[in-house]
Amino acid sequence: MGLIEQVSVAKKANIYFDGKVASRSVFFADGSKQTLGVVLPGEYEFSTSQGEIMEVTSGTFEVQLPEASTWETFEAGTQFELAANVSFKIRNTAIAEYCCSYL
Repeated sequence: MGLIEQVSVAKKANIYFDGKVASRSVFFADGSKQTLGVVLPGEYEFSTSQGEIMEVTSGTFEVQLPEASTWETFEAGTQFELAANVSFKIRNTAIAEYCCSYL
């Protein structure tokens, strides 16, 4: 199990898609932030406001990256990068988790 140490965590969760996606913001002493999320089975479309690195921490996501017409599979231990101001889709058939770092 990976640990994130010496951080502050927001008490209030970020809830999306009628509770099917939830994340918590983690704040570091240097001012950076990550979010840790849980995604219930389904298909979802997200938009970015800044660059992101999405690391799959458990389960599997199928991802349709911006400008792509096909889906790519990302399993636990893999990641993908997104530019600012783009939209992408995620789908999964079982509960999956992620850690999002912001660029």
